[in-house]
Amino acid sequence: MLYSIILPTYNERDNLPLITQFIHDTFTSAKLNYEIVIVDDSSPDGTLDVAKQLQTIFTTNPSTTNDNKSNNNIHIVSRPGKLGLGSAYSAGLKVSNGNRIVLMDADMSHHPKYIIDMIATMNEKKVDIVSGTRYKRGGGVAGWDTKRKLTSCGANFLATFLLSTGGASDLTGSFRLYDRKALEQTLPLVKSKGYAFQMEILIRANKGGLIIDEVPIVFVDRIYGESKLGANEIIMYLKGLINLFLTT
Repeated sequence: MLYSIILPTYNERDNLPLITQFIHDTFTSAKLNYEIVIVDDSSPDGTLDVAKQLQTIFTTNPSTTNDNKSNNNIHIVSRPGKLGLGSAYSAGLKVSNGNRIVLMDADMSHHPKYIIDMIATMNEKKVDIVSGTRYKRGGGVAGWDTKRKLTSCGANFLATFLLSTGGASDLTGSFRLYDRKALEQTLPLVKSKGYAFQMEILIRANKGGLIIDEVPIVFVDRIYGESKLGANEIIMYLKGLINLFLTT
């Protein structure tokens, strides 16, 4: 079993080495095969250069393996600009090789240790998608001010109130494990961009008959860089919510 972790990046040069090391430590400790796909949208801060350095560092030396073949654990997709979160995942999926796909943020908000819980849930319950949730016992948020918490809770409440969620409690979260076929089935149907993308992909998956389960996670606010969430993202989310309410 190979796990592909897709990391969309924009101005994440300080966070990328940390999350890469954490992913490596998590998977090697669990003796699981992994690859990381970094999808960078022409970050002006030099994120791409950092990704290339990491690619060299995390390439296995053939002299240390039994099959005398190098193992490139990191793949890079460089794009000409900010083309949207959904298209970043699609681009990453095309170059990935994994049987299962992890979608997560590169800003250290999602700790890779929860991936092990997601894998266990997928294996035991035979589900198609396992979503990390901040809104069940054991989950939560660290580092947000009251305004940010209210914005997130409000957006999630509206979505769960208006839409058929398949029991998912965290529609705006972006930390999930997918069976590859489930993601390939659902991703082409998603039209929303930005903040609304995460919501729509679960709604489409539920409508398509896929089975969704959850594990609690603690979301930690980023240490380096700035949040990408702004007024435009909120407006796009509301438009996406209304569209899904009218069409699903």
